[in-house]
Amino acid sequence: MTDTLATNFSSEQVSNIIAALNAGKFVSVRKILHETPAPDVALLLESSPTKTRDDLWQLIDPDFHGDVLEELSEDVRNGIIAKMMPDTVVDALEDMDTDDLAETLSTLPDEVLQDILTSMDSQDRHRAEQALSYGEETAGFIMNTDTITLRPDVAIDVILRYLRLRGELPENTDTFYVVNRSDVLIGSVPVTRLITSSPDVTVAEIMDEEPEVIGVGMPDDQVASLFERYNWLSAPVVDENHHLVGRITIDDVVDIIREDAEHSMMSMAGLDDEEDTFAPALQSTQRRSIWLGVNLVTALLAAMVSDMFEQTLSQLAVLAILNTIVPSMGGVAGNQTLTLVIRGMALGHVNDSNAKFLISKELLIGFLNGIIWATLIASVVALWKQDFMLGVIIAFAMLVNMIAAGLAGATLPLIMKKLKIDPALAGSVILTTITDVIGIFAFLGTATLFLI
Repeated sequence: MTDTLATNFSSEQVSNIIAALNAGKFVSVRKILHETPAPDVALLLESSPTKTRDDLWQLIDPDFHGDVLEELSEDVRNGIIAKMMPDTVVDALEDMDTDDLAETLSTLPDEVLQDILTSMDSQDRHRAEQALSYGEETAGFIMNTDTITLRPDVAIDVILRYLRLRGELPENTDTFYVVNRSDVLIGSVPVTRLITSSPDVTVAEIMDEEPEVIGVGMPDDQVASLFERYNWLSAPVVDENHHLVGRITIDDVVDIIREDAEHSMMSMAGLDDEEDTFAPALQSTQRRSIWLGVNLVTALLAAMVSDMFEQTLSQLAVLAILNTIVPSMGGVAGNQTLTLVIRGMALGHVNDSNAKFLISKELLIGFLNGIIWATLIASVVALWKQDFMLGVIIAFAMLVNMIAAGLAGATLPLIMKKLKIDPALAGSVILTTITDVIGIFAFLGTATLFLI
C-alpha cells in the first residue's frame, strides 16, 4: 500500500484530496492522510494554500506530526509550528532523529525556540541543545547519534545475540563502529563481515583499523563531496579528541546535495531556497522587493553611463539601436564563466593552486570569443548600415566587453568567497552590472571619439 502510494502520488491525487476536503468529507480525508507516507503528506501540504493547509493539518493523526514536519520545507514547517502550542510541538518532535530535530529547531524564531526548549524534558533538551551547538552546515549539525558501538574484545557470537534481542538496527546501518572504554573510535566492522564471520572470533580480529572519519566541525558541502568521491553509505563523526559522537548516512548527504542545488538556483533570482510557494502575497512581496531594489540600483548605474553620452545618442540614433547588443553578449558570456566557476568551487575543483590558470584560461576564451563575435557583428553592421567605421567601433567594444566578461566571471566568485559572500546570491547581479557598464562605455565612448 505504502509503496504504491509513494510511486503514484500525483497532482491528480492532490486535487482529489482537496476536492474531498472542500466537500466536507473530513472522515475520508483523514483516512487517506493516515494511509499516505509522510513525504507525500508533506508534498500535499506544500501544494496547498495556507487556509487549506491548516485544515489538512488538523486532520493528520498527531502521532504522525513529527514524521510530516521533518519532510516539510522551512517556511511551511515554521508556519505550521507557529500555530501549535509548545507542548504539542514537543510531542511531535519527541521521536525525531537528532539531525532532523536540529534542523527543525534551528529555523524557528528565538522566542518560539525558547518556549519549545523549556517545554522539553531534560534529556530531550540536552539532545537538542547539543545538536544546535555545533552550528548550521556542519557535520555535527547533520549527524545522527543513533549508532551501535562495539568493544574490540567482545566475541561475534555475543554481538549477534545482542542484536537479536535488540530486534532492529538504526536506519541505514551498514557499519558498526568500534570504540574503547573512553569512546575513542579505534575501528569499524561492516555489517556483512560481522554476520559472516565465525562466532568465536573477537571484534578486534575482524575490524578495520583507523577508519575514515569526519570531523564534527567539517562543513556539510565537504562532507557531501567526500561521500560522492568515495561512494560511502555512512561515515563516523568524531570530535577533536577522536571520540565518536555520531554518524552521517547517505540520506543526509542526499538532502545536502538537494538543498545546495535549490540554493544555487533560487539565489540567482534573489529568492530563499526554502520559500513557500503559497506564502501570503504581502510576505512574498516584501522578500522579493529587496532583490528588485538591488537590481534597480544596478540598472540605474548602467543608465547613468548611457546618460554621459546623451549628446552622442541624440546625434546618431543608430547608436541607440545598437547599444544593447554589446552589453547583452557580454552578460551571457560572463554568466557562462560565472556558472562554471561556481560549480567548480562547489565540487572542490577550484582552489588557490589553480585559480591563476583558470583566470588565464577564461581570459583567453574571452579574447577568442571576442574576435569571433566582433568580426561577425562588424560585418553585419557594416553591411546593414553601410558604415565601415561603425562596424569597427562595435567590434572593438565587443572584444573589450568579452574579455572583461571572462575576467569578471572567473574572479568574482573567488573574491566573493574570500569575503564570505555567497557567489550564487550576488555574483550574477554584480557581473551583469560590470558587463553593462563596460559594454555601454566602450561602445558609446569609442563612437564619441571617432564619429562625433
